[in-house]
Amino acid sequence: MTVSTNRVLRLTFSTTGGGTASITLADPRPDLSPSEALEVMNTVLSRNVFLSPGGTLTGIRDIKVIDTTTNDLFDPQQA
Repeated sequence: MTVSTNRVLRLTFSTTGGGTASITLADPRPDLSPSEALEVMNTVLSRNVFLSPGGTLTGIRDIKVIDTTTNDLFDPQQA
């Protein structure tokens, strides 16, 4: 059995189509502050660097650091 952990930063934006679009970044710094994440999101918005299927990014919706732990209970290589 293998146990692995994963941490990502998910930046979620509002779009012109009324939906949301997210950018997920692997392994954020442990000391990342909310103000630093907001600064990045404001830069993305002001430079209009991404176009989502829902349209242009228009606003900041959410910022989350997500930690997951996965327990791999079966390895076909060892069966």
